[in-house]
Parts: sequence; C-alpha cells; structure tokens
Amino acid sequence: MAFLMKSMLSNQVKNLGLGGGGEENKEESTPSDPATAAGMTREEYEEYQKQVVEEKMERDAAFAQKKAERACLRVHLREKYRLPKSELDENQIQMAGDDVGLPEDLQKMVAEDQVEEEDKDSILGQLQSIQNMDMDTIKEKAQATFTEMKQAAEQKCCMM
Repeated sequence: MAFLMKSMLSNQVKNLGLGGGGEENKEESTPSDPATAAGMTREEYEEYQKQVVEEKMERDAAFAQKKAERACLRVHLREKYRLPKSELDENQIQMAGDDVGLPEDLQKMVAEDQVEEEDKDSILGQLQSIQNMDMDTIKEKAQATFTEMKQAAEQKCCMM
C-alpha cells in the first residue's frame, strides 16, 4: 500500500515540476559502453559479437543453399515439362556455388517418376493400358469402323 501511495505521489510531484533532477540521474546512470550495459567485459562482448556474426553467416549460407536446391528442382521440372526457363532460378543456383543438387528425398521421387514414365512409354506399358480397357467397347468401335468403311467403299465402287 505504501508503495502504491509513494508511486502515485511521486508521479504527481514530477508532473508539477518539483522533482526536476530525476531525469538527469537516469541519463548519467546508463553507461555509454554497450559491453557494460550487457553486464560483460569488453573482451566477452567482442567474443559474443563475433559469435553472433558467425551464426548469422552460417544461417545465411544454409538459407542460400536451400533456395538453390529449390531453384534446381524448379529448373528440373521446367525441363521435364518443357516450360520456359527462369533467370532468377539460374542466378540463385550460381550464387550458391557448384555443389547444388536435389535433396535425397526429391532425388528418389524424381527417379520413381522417371521409372514410371519409362514403363508407360514401353510396349509393355501400352499393353497394360489396353488390358484396362473394356473389350466390348473395343469390339463395338471396330465393327462400327468396319461397317463405315464398307459403306464408303460401296458408294465409291460401282462393282460392289
């Protein structure tokens, strides 16, 4: 209770202008050296700043590497689907350096996609797709095409 009264009265007295010297004490009490403000010696503070800079450089390098990997994936997809190239992706890959590649998980996914596409392009893949079709509809289409051809030939040929 006493604390509450003291803080309320001191704020009112300061507002009146009677407590004039309080602000100057605050400015003098704050140290101008950031090391002493952080509660460290000068050497500790310099070491801390060096560690902060090194950690930031490591994070930036890791971030650039991830961006380059994503750009590499986009370039791969653009080549696969024959889309126009992007200069931004190429620049990100060049900035990261030569050791940019797809992450292992993505490499596995790309390899699986290539195997599936190769299977679909082969004769066996085509035969499997034919097996999935309905044989009755295939027979009906073939008979309809045959009768159309027969009628067209009869119309053109006088002998038939």
